[in-house]
Amino acid sequence: MSFKAAIFDMDGTIVDNDQYHFKTWKELFERYGRVELTTELYNDKLSGVPGMVIMREFFGDDHTEEQMREMFDEKTQNYRILYEPYITAINGLERLLTELKDSGIKTAVASSATLSNINFILDKLPFKELFDVIIDGPRVSRAKPDPQIFLKAAADLGVDPHDCVVFEDSLSGVKAGNAAGMKVVGITTTHPPERLRPTSLTISDYTSLTERRLAALFEE
Repeated sequence: MSFKAAIFDMDGTIVDNDQYHFKTWKELFERYGRVELTTELYNDKLSGVPGMVIMREFFGDDHTEEQMREMFDEKTQNYRILYEPYITAINGLERLLTELKDSGIKTAVASSATLSNINFILDKLPFKELFDVIIDGPRVSRAKPDPQIFLKAAADLGVDPHDCVVFEDSLSGVKAGNAAGMKVVGITTTHPPERLRPTSLTISDYTSLTERRLAALFEE
């Protein structure tokens, strides 16, 4: 094995936006009389999960697919209005991506979000062009913790999964990265380090992370 590619989830990994998703999901749950959406429930069951999967689980008993799509679109619009003024990358990410690119390491975004929501974020950041591949949730048929989205990213990059490192903040994402046979770096925007296991490394941001430190994970 050798370090050839870095694959990044987006929400909570490229940007620290989970509090904005939580707030708008909580408002939707309250409006339609669902269970109380606590931080614990959100982190364990919603974070990292595609929006329509969430809708079907919590709203599917008494709403049609069309109704749920409209409700989710409303939630998405509210999230964008709320979060847009605050979009910023997690500390150190742009420097790390530039270093990876200069070292010949391929990069990808692999997010359960739709391409529209991914571009909503990346179009406002100065390093979108540093990603070689973008895989959104609708491009795969099985959501995290299934490894399909990460395996798809590796295939599109032309890299063996065992030569990839995944960056994730969610429990389902960590499971997916491990199931793909990749090295996993957990970022503690959503969960404390002890919950993000097993991982090869946990970080709070990217300020002290280097290409060499990541390559060393493949030498252990």
